[in-house]
Amino acid sequence: MSESIQDRVLRVIATSRRIPVESIRPDSTFEELGIDSLDRLNILFDLEGEFDIEINDEEAKQVTSLDQMVAGITQLVDAKKSASPES
Repeated sequence: MSESIQDRVLRVIATSRRIPVESIRPDSTFEELGIDSLDRLNILFDLEGEFDIEINDEEAKQVTSLDQMVAGITQLVDAKKSASPES
């Protein structure tokens, strides 16, 4: 069974911040998790690698919670899938 996008995002954040994934809730804010702007930048790079996508820096600055992050990444992943040619 493959991981959901949300599970993958939470795992990337937990790994990046070196915190247990169990301590991260989908409705957590970056502030609650102690994630500052530099941490967010590193997490964005990790997420781009995890999902093989490009995240717009300006749009990413507007994201304040994990729910928003998961929604944005889901959109990017879906857009990538629909843009890739069928095999």
